[in-house]
Amino acid sequence: MKNRIISIILIIIVLAVFSTVQYNAVLKQLTYDRLVTKELLKEKNPDIKKRNVKEEKQEKEPSGNVETKETKTKSDTDAEDGIKKSSLTAKAAALVDASNGRVLYEKNGYEELPMASTTKIMTCIVALENANLDDVVTVSKYASSMPDVQLNMIAGEKFYLRDLLYSLMLESHNDTAVAIAEHVGGSVTCFAMMMNAKAKELGCEHTSFVTPNGLDADGHYTTAVELSRIASYAIKNKEFLNIINTPSWQFTDITKGRTFAVNNKDRFLSIYDGAIGIKTGFTGKAGYCFVGAVQKDGKTFISTVLGSGWPPHKNYKWADTKSLMDYGMKNYEMKQVFYTDKKFDPVAVVKGKENYAYLYYEGDISLLIRKGEEVRVDYSLPSILKAPVVSDTQVGTAKYYIGDAIIGVVPILTKNSVEKIDFTYCFQKLYRIWRHMK
Repeated sequence: MKNRIISIILIIIVLAVFSTVQYNAVLKQLTYDRLVTKELLKEKNPDIKKRNVKEEKQEKEPSGNVETKETKTKSDTDAEDGIKKSSLTAKAAALVDASNGRVLYEKNGYEELPMASTTKIMTCIVALENANLDDVVTVSKYASSMPDVQLNMIAGEKFYLRDLLYSLMLESHNDTAVAIAEHVGGSVTCFAMMMNAKAKELGCEHTSFVTPNGLDADGHYTTAVELSRIASYAIKNKEFLNIINTPSWQFTDITKGRTFAVNNKDRFLSIYDGAIGIKTGFTGKAGYCFVGAVQKDGKTFISTVLGSGWPPHKNYKWADTKSLMDYGMKNYEMKQVFYTDKKFDPVAVVKGKENYAYLYYEGDISLLIRKGEEVRVDYSLPSILKAPVVSDTQVGTAKYYIGDAIIGVVPILTKNSVEKIDFTYCFQKLYRIWRHMK
């Protein structure tokens, strides 16, 4: 019995020593392997040495691993197909890539200006995200008192929220906007707070909502760039997209006492190939405004024009929008900027049953890129991982830049799992060694 206890104690001591030795051996082996691999690569490819020297002279990026996909040959300002700002009537204009909000063109795009009924883009999206389409909305006396344009609702009437959203977006009814705001937010003031919170969530620091319908009010403003950002977000909502693309909508109040028909006032849908919306606007202070969206050949653009003429020049906004969209369609193409067969160096794993974890991209990415633009990719990767490692776990990112703007982010995942070295593993190792010694 005594000998058995002593044997057990000795085995435990040996296992503890073996675990420490095994751990240190793994680290040494990993270090050696990485050094050997690096030297072999240098011998096979002398350019690596030159690249390393060049990288040392550059400022350090977060991961120190940057690739360039294209070489910039011409600045945007020198582009032959650019838009002359003097050719646009609008006081402010912007064109953005709807997929990531990147600004492709702007004229006074960061100037705070009133936006009239384009406000209703935010009214609609806040309602969609905070209420049910089958909600019953009761019209207040205040809502029914709104000036034109009106649905001409009567205080006390009840409608389904779904129908009122079509009234809001197709014919821009001001009484409808207030009825929706009071139902969703409890009051116009509270609903405006919800609108502003959403704007902040979307990164809009120069946007302030006071009314849900866009009627002129002190402190009610946005910028062409930020309104484009809001619209880019809105069109990702399937129900929003269905509403703004509907030619006409017919409905009744809940008691079926009256029947209403609303028709889409967005002429851009019929005059530009690929147009999918979005919203017109006009007040005496804001002038004619329009937020448009075009989806064609895999590209989606959002344009905004603010103060694009005053009566009788209501068609200037269409001409300005067409110029912006033509510029985008002509000069930008969807390009695949990397492929899933990109090879990453294996990452060393500490305390793992295997020495390395292998990495891969989650998928390909295509971006709107202009001819001659430089696309830079920054890989943020771990230098070492600690076991256990689970396959398909994100451990890094690939960030794509044009200039200082991030235009795409792609996860980098582990391809294989690596189990952690534990007591059972060490015991089995020791047992195999002991068996071999016999």
